[in-house]
Amino acid sequence: MKNRVVLADDHKLFREALRNMLQRHADIEVVGEAADGVEAVELVRSLQPDVVVTDIRMPRLNGIVAIGQLLAALPALKVIVLSANSARIFASEMLAAGARGYVTKSDAEELPHAIRAVVNGLEYFSLEVAGTDAAPVRAERPIDGA
Repeated sequence: MKNRVVLADDHKLFREALRNMLQRHADIEVVGEAADGVEAVELVRSLQPDVVVTDIRMPRLNGIVAIGQLLAALPALKVIVLSANSARIFASEMLAAGARGYVTKSDAEELPHAIRAVVNGLEYFSLEVAGTDAAPVRAERPIDGA
């Protein structure tokens, strides 16, 4: 069974690159792409994916606000933030909003691992966010209550 993914990022070329990378993984299927948070919420309601990969800064509805609406639309949805910003404060805010993973765009090749981790009930942080001292536990930390 494939993990169904929606990509939300306002940069079309970046979304295309992500889709092309993810299509090389037999267990991942990109079912939709959104250019902003409003479009992401609409796609989640109609497509009911397993995972949304979203940027923080998007037009019309930013990632932090979008996460709340995405999870209201589909409570079982897993959200991974994919951002150029590696500051831990942003990761903390996104996790508090309901995200289960945070990957920096410079570590985007980790995205398939992050998708698999969150689908299996784990949190996932890229090395740049977790820090090298936390690397051994970044994909091994179960979500509270899971």
